[in-house]
Amino acid sequence: MSLHERFPGTLGKMGSVAYRTFLVCGWGIFLLLIGLSVGAAKTPFPQRPVSLVVTFPPGGGTDLLARKLSEQLADYLPEPMVVENKPGASGNIGARQVAHAVADGHTLLMVNSTYAINPGFYPDLGFDPESDLVPIINIAWVPSVWVAHPEKGPQSLQQVLAHHPSAPMQYGSCGAGTPQHLAAEMLRVQTGFRLEHIPYNGCGPALNDVLAGHVATAFVTLSSAVPYIERGDLRALAVTSGQRSEVLAHVPTVAEQIEQPFDVSQWHAVFAPAHTPASTLDYLRAQFRRVLERPQMQADLIGLGYDLAQEESADFQDTVRADLQRYRKLAQKIQSQSQATE
Repeated sequence: MSLHERFPGTLGKMGSVAYRTFLVCGWGIFLLLIGLSVGAAKTPFPQRPVSLVVTFPPGGGTDLLARKLSEQLADYLPEPMVVENKPGASGNIGARQVAHAVADGHTLLMVNSTYAINPGFYPDLGFDPESDLVPIINIAWVPSVWVAHPEKGPQSLQQVLAHHPSAPMQYGSCGAGTPQHLAAEMLRVQTGFRLEHIPYNGCGPALNDVLAGHVATAFVTLSSAVPYIERGDLRALAVTSGQRSEVLAHVPTVAEQIEQPFDVSQWHAVFAPAHTPASTLDYLRAQFRRVLERPQMQADLIGLGYDLAQEESADFQDTVRADLQRYRKLAQKIQSQSQATE
């Protein structure tokens, strides 16, 4: 007699239990394997060095800020952040490159308010600044300063305004359409003083030519000019912010000297291509904030004339949108007035 014949019910129950156990274990192993494969697909960020594209040459305020950030981020990112200078067309070349990059967080853009000013001066950017890039975080605000060669330039803004030479006074800027160019043009429009623009490919080259005496004056970022002003290599004529800078408290504002409202300050922010995963943006934003919370980093930036940004990311995105509209209208006004006086 077989075992099935001797214990028909018992073996049937045992077989049923074994079969159910097999099914449960089998499905468990299958789901575990699926989970492991999905987990393996979610590779960590970053997988390779992160490129931080700066739209101006080395030596300017935006480049200086980018390099400070990348150095500090080495303590928090598993891969290095590498600064790449892509100057040209007032920052449009670098911005266009990042706008067309793969949206995976490995290519970022370090830019200033020029990003919002350019659409008013360049009809064909090659990308849409309102939709092709998204801000990650605003790092800091900084005014511009009008500097002069200590011997070949004017002694003060009042001296400039008191004289009406037959030829326009030349001034350099960090590039056509930059906040520095805009500040000078606003001064020209509000005072009627004749100024001739010499655009440079960044604040660094403009500073170098003033230091060498090739051009008498230039509008540059305060952060890039502070060391030279403190050493006496450059003379500061005025700052463009509404209030005096704590770093150069002895230098009056443009508004004080022309006795009219005048305020041009620029933000410095990091952008990413649109459609970059929200989790990647949040991760990057958190690492930038960790760096900016360091007391020494804050002291360094304040010492260079920066005001640390306080707004939330959503608020800053509204600021960018508002600036795109505001500066487009202002550029049209400046251009129409320039054509009327020619």
